[in-house]
Amino acid sequence: MSPLSASFWDSLAVLAAGIGAGTINTIVGSGTLITFPVLLATGLPPVTANVSNTLGLVPGSLSGAFGYRKELRGQRARVLRLGAVSLVGGLAGAILLLNLPSDSFDTIVPVLIGLALVLVVLQPRLAAAVRRRQEAAGGDTAHPDGGPALMTGMLLASAYGGYFGAAQGVLYLGLMGLFLHDDLQRINAVKNVVAALVNGIAAVFFLFVAEFDWTAVVLIAVGSTIGGQIGAKVGRRLPPTVLRGVIVTVGILAIVQLLLR
Repeated sequence: MSPLSASFWDSLAVLAAGIGAGTINTIVGSGTLITFPVLLATGLPPVTANVSNTLGLVPGSLSGAFGYRKELRGQRARVLRLGAVSLVGGLAGAILLLNLPSDSFDTIVPVLIGLALVLVVLQPRLAAAVRRRQEAAGGDTAHPDGGPALMTGMLLASAYGGYFGAAQGVLYLGLMGLFLHDDLQRINAVKNVVAALVNGIAAVFFLFVAEFDWTAVVLIAVGSTIGGQIGAKVGRRLPPTVLRGVIVTVGILAIVQLLLR
């Protein structure tokens, strides 16, 4: 899809997909599973579609993070530490995209998402078990940033995010929900910032070394920015149980779509 060949209906479809992706990314993640198939349907090659999608979703990630600014209060140190690790992972994933065949990552993606969903569902019990173990070992509080285990998990999840990004948010929520003893909405706010950083570093890299389509980028950017604000308004009103249910539903759909690709 180039500026000269994009039809009105193609452009409208990409814009609508951008709105949907921005909304679902802010609430949970997996917006790429909306935009990527639409870009492929317009005729873009897979790698070009993936790169264009990553570039276009950056404004949406920033929009969603801004919409969750209230929940980010008091989390500056946590965001800086997790963000630094995620930037490294995101850049590594972007480099992998241009140097490895997609099959090498596509095989493990459904497994990673499935594991994240298990973590999301069992998060209250697992977090309580971790807390009891820490107390038994003489610690009365959890590490405010999740410790080395979360850092390692976020590094790997961000590498996946820089590579493709489908259900990236589900992975983040599963990991942080396990290792951070905090409200799920506050964790979701951190997830939005980290996702914005990973998309951003991958986008900067792609600008200089990868082929992309400006028409697709602009349409998704406009749509995802609108969707980010919609998602923030909807997501912040969801109680933890409902939000967890949305995460699981989206994650299952992501697995099904990836297996059928």
